[in-house]
Amino acid sequence: MKTNELKPSKTMPIEMDESLGKFRGKNLFPEQLAKVNTILAKTGLPKVKKA
Repeated sequence: MKTNELKPSKTMPIEMDESLGKFRGKNLFPEQLAKVNTILAKTGLPKVKKA
């Protein structure tokens, strides 16, 4: 979402650098991701009540 599409009261104080787009879809930390996946496989995600 672009900052000009947001309401003036909801604007972000920072702007994202467009050069970070090259990292989209890439796994930068495969070891940590594997560790988190094993933890989630054991414990699971918390149950969320829909209001």
